[in-house]
Amino acid sequence: MSDMTAGRRFTEGPLSRAAALIYTLLIVELLFLVTAVPGLVALVLLERDAGNLPLAAVCALPVGPALSAALYALHHRRLDLADLSPAAAFWRGYRANVRDVLMIWAPWLAGLTVVGINLANLSAAGVPGWWAGLLVAVAVVALLWVANAVVIASLFRFRAVDVARLAAYSLARFPMATLGNACLVIVAGGVTLVATEAALALVAFAFAAGLLRNSRPMIAEIKERFVAPQ
Repeated sequence: MSDMTAGRRFTEGPLSRAAALIYTLLIVELLFLVTAVPGLVALVLLERDAGNLPLAAVCALPVGPALSAALYALHHRRLDLADLSPAAAFWRGYRANVRDVLMIWAPWLAGLTVVGINLANLSAAGVPGWWAGLLVAVAVVALLWVANAVVIASLFRFRAVDVARLAAYSLARFPMATLGNACLVIVAGGVTLVATEAALALVAFAFAAGLLRNSRPMIAEIKERFVAPQ
């Protein structure tokens, strides 16, 4: 067996692929923290008070592009240990998608802020109790919708209105993916409530990987029916 053949087998074997995956996840997590940390630091310092919801939304703005870049890097990751460039893929995705993702992320944060303020002031508003349940349902659907929208905006080039429509269509078109994303949301909410937003940020790579895995059917259909990914 030649040295070249032995080297090829090493860099393409299961151990090499596992090492490549771990390395990619670590780099993606580090770069996510670098790009999202300005807002996350301020978000952690804010008191959990309804009056701070608008400020919290502003602090969360950098998270959208950072998550998008993480999704892009993981989607385009290489399996060969000798040919890894997750940092380059992350920054390429960040530059390419920051504008498109913010066009989805910013309005979603604004809407979620309005819902949160309404929920915090239900007693003062004197509205019936069922209104709170409706607002919570709207918030949950919006959260599942934005998960689809960020994936689509990260991997494909569409107008914002088309991203919004495809994300909404995919909620019902791929119920198992929607259910999987709902589980991710529950876990993320639990981590935030038990710990802090910082704790959730430290496992952002796992959240991005899970979101990407759940979205495989949606990505495949969009690729087949509409346009090839970036």
